[in-house]
This record gives sequence, C-alpha cells and structure tokens, in this order.
Amino acid sequence: MRPTIGNLQQQTDVALVCEGAPAYLLMIDSLLVSSPNNHALLQAGAQSYSAYAMTLGECGGVEDKRIAPIADKAKLYGLRLLRLYLPLTDEQDYAAFDRKLASLDQGDVPDIFWGTFGWLTWVKNQQGSPDAVADTYLIEKIMARLLDIDESYQGGSIHLFFGSFYAAKPAMFGGRPDLSKMHFEKALQLAGRRFLMTQTTYAETLARTTLDQQLHDQLLKEVLTFPQDSAPEFGLSNQIAVSKAKRLLNENYFGE
Repeated sequence: MRPTIGNLQQQTDVALVCEGAPAYLLMIDSLLVSSPNNHALLQAGAQSYSAYAMTLGECGGVEDKRIAPIADKAKLYGLRLLRLYLPLTDEQDYAAFDRKLASLDQGDVPDIFWGTFGWLTWVKNQQGSPDAVADTYLIEKIMARLLDIDESYQGGSIHLFFGSFYAAKPAMFGGRPDLSKMHFEKALQLAGRRFLMTQTTYAETLARTTLDQQLHDQLLKEVLTFPQDSAPEFGLSNQIAVSKAKRLLNENYFGE
C-alpha cells in the first residue's frame, strides 16, 4: 500500500489522476471494511482522499458538490487515524487531549500529520462554517506539537500550515503577517524551494493580503520555471501548483 501511495504522489499527469484515482480510492475503502483500524490503510485513506480533493479543483468543470464527499471521506479516515492516538470526542476533555498530545514522539509524526491533514481538507471545504472554525482550534494545537517534534516533515508542510493560518486575516483584524512570513520562508528553506505548493500558497494568501504584488508575481513565476523532474517525490503536488500558479497570474488580482 505504501509504495502505491508513493507512486500516486509522484504522478505528474493530473488528468490521469482525475480519471483513475476513484478506482484506487474504492480499493482503500474495501480494505478498510475488513481492517477498520489498520494504521497504514487509514493513513493511505486520509492521504489519498486529501490528494484527490485537491486534484479535483484542477480537473476542470468539477462542481464543489462533487469535492464535498471526497473531503468528508478524508476527514472520516483522518479522524479515525487520529483517535488511535488522541482522545477526540464530542464532549472534548481538553486536559486529557493535551496530555496525550504531549506524549507523542517522532515515530507518531506520519500518522498524526496525515490524519490531521485529512481533517484539514474537510475544514478548508467548509468555507468558514462554525463547526470548521471550532475544529481549527484542535488542528492548530496538533500542528504546533508536530512542529516541535519534526518541523521538516513533508517538505516543511507544517510550517506551510502556519504560514496560511497567520495570513488568513489582514493585520488590522488580528492577522500576523510577520509570523506568516517567517513560517512560509522556513517552509521554503526546509524543502529547498522544491515543494511548490508553498510558493503558490504564499502568493495566494500573504502576498495578496499584504498587497505585495512583487512578491506575489515572483513566487508564481518561480513555480512556472521550476524544473519538474528535479523533485519527483512532489510530482503531483507540484503539477497542481503549476496549474494554480497560471490561474493566479491570470486573475490579474492587482488590477493592472
């Protein structure tokens, strides 16, 4: 299962993923019916459904209502995986949660990261609903713990999360562009600027929030000129980043 996930991540043909991923996702669903608490399968499920939800946005002509059930499934598997480590319940015991969170170590990072990423995929699809906002509190705490344990995991993606998190609001409404910039720059450094989702997210969030067109265009043009074959481990993500960079540049956000 893990090699298959690796192959999906390295796929550079977005159209092929758009067409072929559903069969793979159904296979994961079937395997999890007989092994509902299998760590590797749950990680594969959260990771793959999250990747497909992200890819669907670049498949062309896909309505949000089709992405929603994919994001729901990413959350389902993500939370099921997280609950093997953390007490997540409707009546949340925050003290018990904090104790378990503090006990996590290096070996737990992959499961915790991908479980949280599946959950976060759902949150992003909720467009600020009250439930999603409430979930963000726990997601932030988990990501902060992962940052302490292994800030470099998955191309600096934990720093990427915090870069987006602190850029979500303008400074006058409580945003922290200083912290956002620090985390984005650290993510770029940790991945050697090879994980291109960092550049596109940096441009779309902080550069636009702070009206920094020079930074915005510089980051997106960097994505478009990046030699794709030099980072095969991020193949699918980087192809999606290229598509997104083109779209963001064409939006003429700054009105020139």
